[in-house]
This record gives sequence, structure tokens and C-alpha cells, in this order.
Amino acid sequence: MLYDTDDISYLRRAHNICGVLIGTLPSHPQQNVFLGTPLELMPEEARRLVEIGAAYIVDDIERHKTGVLGLGEAERKALLKALQKQGVEASRANQQKADDIKKEAMKKNADKIEKARKAKQEKQQQQEQMAAQDNAGSEDAESSLFASEATIRPASPAPSQAPSLVAPEDRFYITPSTSHLPLPTSPPEPKEPPKVPRSYPLFAYLHSRGFFMSPGLRFGCQYCVYPGDPLRFHSHYLAVGMGWDDEFDLMQLVGGGRLGTGVKKGFLVGGKERKAGQVDDKEEDSADGVRAFSIEWSGM
Repeated sequence: MLYDTDDISYLRRAHNICGVLIGTLPSHPQQNVFLGTPLELMPEEARRLVEIGAAYIVDDIERHKTGVLGLGEAERKALLKALQKQGVEASRANQQKADDIKKEAMKKNADKIEKARKAKQEKQQQQEQMAAQDNAGSEDAESSLFASEATIRPASPAPSQAPSLVAPEDRFYITPSTSHLPLPTSPPEPKEPPKVPRSYPLFAYLHSRGFFMSPGLRFGCQYCVYPGDPLRFHSHYLAVGMGWDDEFDLMQLVGGGRLGTGVKKGFLVGGKERKAGQVDDKEEDSADGVRAFSIEWSGM
């Protein structure tokens, strides 16, 4: 599984690997539109990345424990100090963002406040004029009662801005989601490659020719094959990989061809061709010698 969005975008852009997003929200656990990281790779995709040298397989739990427990005292202190620094910076950034939002809101309301103040002054002036006409003898007393608020209340001094400080109890505490920085980055010794299904030669064959692939369960096949990024293209083939000597029912070809044509796709069947007289092929999972056949139902 991949948790880093940079790694996910890099594999998609540089190596035609899409994977499947499986992260979900507690409030929407069954709605695919809300799925996000982590990204789960098919065994075929992991095997292909290992073969082309873009990745290597490690035991995540063992690697993490070995790296963390192997840190020295100086490295441990440096790591804690770096996490504390990140927490202070995150807290200051959050406080600054809150201050900016408050200032923006006050700026938007400044015009409304000014208009309300002027309307209040005009209303008070009208009341003063009406009172002066009704009570000509007590004009001075009445005008003193309806004096404007600006002449009665003293102007409040402008608030001074104190320097932005972060209290220890307000500091953010960072929980790192990855542990690649303090761990050694040298690749381990090559181990046995990931186990893959018998359809892997067809997957490797199509991938080597620039196709994108995703799980094909929704269309009753093994892979949905795209000529480009699935965000830009619809799938063109419904692919099924078989062994070269596997027996299959002819109705599978008929049904696959009808299904593919019905959804505007081709039904593609492929497998690795065995050489004459060969009993065991050590490169059974390689893309060499793969032959593929596309089937369409012309009567629909």
C-alpha cells in the first residue's frame, strides 16, 4: 500500500501504475466517491515495479522496528527536536490563519458598521429637531439629552497588537505518518518476487506497451485495459489471461465477445506461448512470447 500522494502520482505518471484507492471516511464507508489514500497495488503491479527496478519489497513491520530501535541517543533527540519544531510552526500557522480570517471578517463588516453609525446619527438629529420645535423653551436641555454618541463617549484607544507567542499547552504535537527519514534507505538484498496469478504474463505484456490497467471485476474479466490514463480515457479491452495449454469453453469466448461489444470494448485473451518440446519455463512470468487475441461480436 502507498500512503504518500507524491509516490502515487509519480507511479501513475511515470510507470502507468494506477492501483486502487481504499481509504474511506467513517461517515461514508461505502461511497466510492469519497475513497482516498492509501492506495492498494495489485500483486501484478507490485511484481512489475520490482522487475523494472522502480521498487523493492520489504517487510514493513520488521523494517520499522529495526530502524526505530536502532537509533542512537543523538539521533533520537534530533528527531524529537524536529517534531517539536514542526509542532510550534504548525501552531503558529494555525493561529496566523485564525487572525487573518478575523481581520478579513472585520474588514467586510466595516462598511456595514459605518452605515449603521451614520443612520443612527441622522435619526438622533431628526429627533433633536422635532424636540426643538415642540419644546422651544427647553431647546438647550433637549439637545443635551439627544446629543450624538460621538460627543458623549470618549474615543477608545486603538488596541495594540501583541507579538504572536505559542504557549506550551497550545503547541501542536506532530504524529509522523511515515518513518523513512530516520531509517536506512539502502535497498535490501533481493528476495523472492511477489507471487502473482497465471495471468501476469499478459499483464506484463500490455504494461510494456504503455497500457494502463485496473481490476476488471466490474466487467467480469481480470483487467480493464486503457490506452492512456483512466482519468482521460475509457477502457478499450476486457482482458483475460490464460495458460497456453489451458482448456476453455467456447461459450466463454462468445460471452466475452458479446459483453465487450455491448459495453463498447473488445474482449482480449492472451497467454505465454511455450516453445516446442519445452516442459518447464524458468521465465514463466516474463512478457516475452505472449500472444494476445481480441474478439468482437459483429452482429450487435
